Amino acid sequence: MARNMFGAGFLVRVTHTLLTWVVTLALFLHNTDLRKCEEQGELLLPVLFFLLVVLSVFLYFMVSLMDPGFILTDAVKGGSCSDEDMESMIPQSSTPRLRRCGYCLLQQQPMRAKHCQTCKCCVRRFDHHCPWIENCVGERNHRWFIVYLLVQLLALLWALQIALSGISPSDTWGLWFRVNGFLLAALAVVAVFSVVVLLLLGCHLYLVSINCTTWEFMSRHRISYLKNCGIEENPFDRGVFCNLWDFFCICRTVVWEQMYHKKTTNSF
Repeated sequence: MARNMFGAGFLVRVTHTLLTWVVTLALFLHNTDLRKCEEQGELLLPVLFFLLVVLSVFLYFMVSLMDPGFILTDAVKGGSCSDEDMESMIPQSSTPRLRRCGYCLLQQQPMRAKHCQTCKCCVRRFDHHCPWIENCVGERNHRWFIVYLLVQLLALLWALQIALSGISPSDTWGLWFRVNGFLLAALAVVAVFSVVVLLLLGCHLYLVSINCTTWEFMSRHRISYLKNCGIEENPFDRGVFCNLWDFFCICRTVVWEQMYHKKTTNSF
């Protein structure tokens, strides 16, 4: 399901883009290291910083407009053959049966999927709905969401260093604020977003390393296939290396019911 750039979330995307380029412009126009490099004819660092910002904006729109793993309803699929095929691949013993979604009337909701009431659709391996990208983070775009966070963090930290290099000393506090006011505002924005992105990236990398989603981590006591597991038990955890490898390097739809069955069977 393609996301329309001019549909829901258009204002959020415009705000993100404008804020990014206003801050970037401020760093280039003030007496920062970037400006000094330009004046000295050393263009390597300014060009690299500009390209990093462009890459972060590109990844933002990519993640924001990408299909996160929407599941078509039975009416759209036009038949129940795929449901029967799916159920035939799932071991029936010790595995919770596929649930029915009461919102979009999906007859068989795959394990780890959840209905997003904002997007009005079920999402495979649902992690969360991110209001900043105005899209769900799920099976198809989760890895790119983390790549985006990493690139965004690098751009923000570099911008933080550049902004600090442009702060000019003055004789009085009033004059200092007037001279550096716009750059201080940009510095405050960059600092706040740096902390937020750093925390988000750290949390997501931890959850990926244990093969757990944000939704599962926050609501495991209400999820049918997790609420009967122990506090430290995760039926999808294959070890840190395998979890990271599968997440970043394996691009396919996983039948989580099979992994759940194998894990619960081996635990007895």
